[in-house]
Amino acid sequence: MTVKQLRAFLAVAQTLSFTQACERLHLSQPALSLAIKGLEDALGGKLLLRSTRSVRLTPEGESLLPLAKHLLAQWDNTEERLRQRFTLQLGRLSVAAMPAFACNLLPRALVRFRQQYPKINVTVHDVINEDVNDMVRSRQVELGIAFAPEGTGSLSFTPLFEDHFVAVVAKGSRLDQRASLSWEDLLGEDFITLQRPSMVRRLLEQALSRQQMDLPVAFESHQLSTVGRMVAEGLGVSAVPSMCIPQMQALGAHYLPLTSPSIACRVGILTQQELSVAAHALRTVLLETVQAPYLPEHEAGQAG
Repeated sequence: MTVKQLRAFLAVAQTLSFTQACERLHLSQPALSLAIKGLEDALGGKLLLRSTRSVRLTPEGESLLPLAKHLLAQWDNTEERLRQRFTLQLGRLSVAAMPAFACNLLPRALVRFRQQYPKINVTVHDVINEDVNDMVRSRQVELGIAFAPEGTGSLSFTPLFEDHFVAVVAKGSRLDQRASLSWEDLLGEDFITLQRPSMVRRLLEQALSRQQMDLPVAFESHQLSTVGRMVAEGLGVSAVPSMCIPQMQALGAHYLPLTSPSIACRVGILTQQELSVAAHALRTVLLETVQAPYLPEHEAGQAG
């Protein structure tokens, strides 16, 4: 039984005329008759009784009529909803993003996405970097924004920008008077950072280890907002990816360029190979909208 056969039956059953049914469906008489015969053969008996003067339904045809109406209405509704999804007039999308990105850079991209596709609902999962990878891999979300993973496996990583760590200090503090800081300057102070297994913490420790430097932690927290407030209150200093600068400033802390060494990390989009139309559209908006939030002074000079 096919949708075409059901449409043919419904047209004849409602008009009780093969001629009118042909006009409604834009079919020839032989094509309509063939569709009806195919339906009857599939179901195993007559649905219509046809004479030279009239067409009437058999009892089985009468019982099929309301079912055919219901099935075709469901089909048409499903077809329309899918068409709306493919044309981005309807849909739902889930994305996972590490907090630093979700809080500071994602909202601006979502504004542009909403302007272009106002009927697409977006759910944002604000989770730690490691959970972003897991949620994309398990298909709980279609898109993830995270630091470049050490191994992507079945995932695809598309870079958005290369971020650089900046120093975070209290406004008006002794270090705040400097134009820039070295790691030697920063590590001479009480250091505040995120707790393990934070990727920010791991990136710092790995980069400093390569320079034979240790990260002397005085305070640690699970939340960047807590780190920022601790720094703002003068408990110590910190270092965060530059995409966190607006958040740190909003919390009352101040940032400075950080050199010797300059620690960089790539941020990008994690996906599985196949994306929905809505997910592909958001991926395009992210690539067009998100830019490196900060360019170290020595690189800015080279770029100029």
